[in-house]
Amino acid sequence: MSTTPEHDARVAKLTFASVYPHYVDKVEKKGRTKEELHQVIEWLTGFDGKKLHELIDEKVTFETFFDRADLNPNAHLIKGVICGYRIEEIETPLTRQTRYLDKLVDELAKGRKMEKILREA
Repeated sequence: MSTTPEHDARVAKLTFASVYPHYVDKVEKKGRTKEELHQVIEWLTGFDGKKLHELIDEKVTFETFFDRADLNPNAHLIKGVICGYRIEEIETPLTRQTRYLDKLVDELAKGRKMEKILREA
């Protein structure tokens, strides 16, 4: 299933700062911590907590967020369905990267072991 140009444009223009609190709420409601969320985000993007907060303060779009990211070389191992889309079939790189992040947050919230989330084994 491919995304539409309109969908891709919406994803690109969303600010990370607008979505981040939802990520925090989602994982904390399921008993995980903000520190674990930051660990997952850092694994995917290379952004440490300090840099993450700078990007939030700057109100960067997901387009800028992922332009500045150093995507983990194992990110391609993130597979599955998120928001009705099979991640590995999403053609637009930015939309696929955003869905990688969504999938990692989902896995964290669902209680998956950290080494599995970070594709270590």
